[in-house]
Amino acid sequence: MNKPPLYPWAALFDWDGVIVDSLKQHEKSWRLLALEQGKEIDPHFMEKTFGMKNETIISQYLGWTQNLEEIVKLSKRKEELYKNIVRDEGLQLVEGIIGFLNSLKEKHIPMAVCSSTTKTNISFVLEQLGLRSYFSVLVCAEDVKEGKPSPMPYLLTAQKLGYPPSHCVVFEDAPAGVESAIAAGMHVVALTTTRPKESLEKADIVVQSWQELSIERIDALFALGCNSHPC
Repeated sequence: MNKPPLYPWAALFDWDGVIVDSLKQHEKSWRLLALEQGKEIDPHFMEKTFGMKNETIISQYLGWTQNLEEIVKLSKRKEELYKNIVRDEGLQLVEGIIGFLNSLKEKHIPMAVCSSTTKTNISFVLEQLGLRSYFSVLVCAEDVKEGKPSPMPYLLTAQKLGYPPSHCVVFEDAPAGVESAIAAGMHVVALTTTRPKESLEKADIVVQSWQELSIERIDALFALGCNSHPC
C-alpha cells in the first residue's frame, strides 16, 4: 500500500492550554508544592511562568534553590502532585481540538507535541484521553537542555518529523512558546485560552478557539509567502 504524499507543512502543538485545559491543575500542584516547602507563590505566578520548564521556574523565577539535585527533586515532586490531581479530578480537552485534529488527520498532515511538561505526564494523559494515535512525535521537558523561549524544542521536533522549520506551523498559547517558534523560523498560530490577545500578537494568527481555524486558513500562510511575522 502506497503512503500518502507528504503535506506541505507539519503541525506542532504545545500541550497545556492548547490540547488540554490544564491551567488550574498545574497551578494547584505548584501551590501544593510551595505549601510543602513552606514557600509562597505570588497571585500572578501562572500568568508569568506557564509554558516554562519546571527547572527554570524553580531556579530562576522562584529562586528556591540553585542546587541541581534539589531542583530535579522538586521538579519531580511537582509532577507527582500534578498527576495525582489529574487522576483524582480528571482533565478536559480544550474545546474544539478533536475536530481540528481529525481535519489534519484526514489530510495526512503530520502532528507532534512539543511541550515543557514531562513525557511521563503527557503520555499518561494521551492514553487516558485516547489521543496517542494522532501524534507521531513527542518532544518533552527531558528531551532538551533549553526550554522555551529557546528555539531548541521546536527545532528538535521539526527534525524528528523530517520537516524543515519553514514548513512547520506551531500552535501555542503562551508568549514564551510563540517566541520559541518564531526563533525557530516557524509560522505560529496562538490561542487565547490562557493569555490575553495582546500578549500573543507576534503570532501569524491569533484566535480565541479552535473553531475559528481551518486548514485553508493555515495553507494561506504559505501561499501568501508570509514569513514568521504577522501577514
